[in-house]
Order: sequence, then C-alpha cells, then structure tokens
Amino acid sequence: METVATLRPRLSAMVRQVPVWPVYVLGLVPAAWLVFATLTGRLGFDPVRTLEHDLGLLSLRFLLASLCVTPLMRLTRVNLIKFRKPLGLLAFVYVALHFSVWLGLDLQLRWDLIGAEIVKRPYLTIGFAAFVMLIPLAATSWRGAIRRLGAQTWGRLHRLVYPAALLGAVHFVMQEKVWSVESLIYLGIAVGLVASRLMWVRTW
Repeated sequence: METVATLRPRLSAMVRQVPVWPVYVLGLVPAAWLVFATLTGRLGFDPVRTLEHDLGLLSLRFLLASLCVTPLMRLTRVNLIKFRKPLGLLAFVYVALHFSVWLGLDLQLRWDLIGAEIVKRPYLTIGFAAFVMLIPLAATSWRGAIRRLGAQTWGRLHRLVYPAALLGAVHFVMQEKVWSVESLIYLGIAVGLVASRLMWVRTW
C-alpha cells in the first residue's frame, strides 16, 4: 500500500495536469442559471432581491474558497496554488454583478441615491468597502502586474483579500433583518481563515 508520503507527489503531479479553464466554466454556471431564472420568472415574488442575494453569496463563497487554497496546501502538501487566481477572479465577477444589480435594478441608476444609501446604511458601507478592496486585486491578477509591481509589493497588495473577506462576511450578516445560522457560519469561516493566516505569517 502506498503511504501518504509517496502519494502526495503523485497527487501533485496529477493536479499540475489539470487545466484551470474548467474552474472558470463551472464557476460561471450559477451566473448562467440566474440569468435563465430571471428571464423565466423563477426567482419568486421579489426577483431583484433574490438575484442580489444569490450573486452576493456566490461571491462570498468563491472568495472564501480562494482563501482555503493555502491551508489545504499546508495540510495536504499538494500544490493547489494555480486554482487560487480563478477562484478569486470569480469572486470579483460575482461581487461586480451583485453591485451592478443593486445599482441598476434596485436603485434604477438613480445616481443621487448611491452615495446617500452607502453612507446611511452601515451594511452597504461595509459591503462597498469590500468591493473597493477587491478592485485592485482583480486589476493586478495578470502576470505582468507582478513584474511591474515587484513580487513583494504585489504580495502586500493582495493581502487586501483578508480584510475584504471579513468585511464581505460581515456585510452578509448585517444585511439580514434576523441573523441566521447560515450567515454566522460564513462569518465564522472567514474569521477562522484569516486568523489561521495571521498565525502562519511572521510579518503583516
């Protein structure tokens, strides 16, 4: 029987052979389903609210999944780093769609209300801050950005993913009128992932 030590190199070799494009394709399937459900009236009595909620939750899931890559690598010793970028980009795509639905379908592009709503409602302030933090991460996700910024600067910039994940989870909890077990579980996962990262790095 193979031991764990001999199995890990084989698993790593198998993972290296797996392309990343299926992650993008599978990751966009929920978006395609939501478009279909919206057009066919399958999102219930408040489709805008449902669409907003589902897109935001998908963004949070992909963001937390991207944060799980490093802990899984440390636990399994299998190199999964190639999947962190597509998961992070999918998280940004969904949060951008989430914001666009709120802006276009909820507020109906009433630009005078945008700033007022974000300032007046704390959960919107927190959610918008998380969205803004993810913008530079998505903008510098290509390889050329690492060369231009330098690996050290690029790495420091991409640590914004940790406060963004925490703020996203807090936004998810606060937007509910009554806190649910589900939202608190997501918050606990986000706190746990960020806390574990703080324990592993020597400098912040």
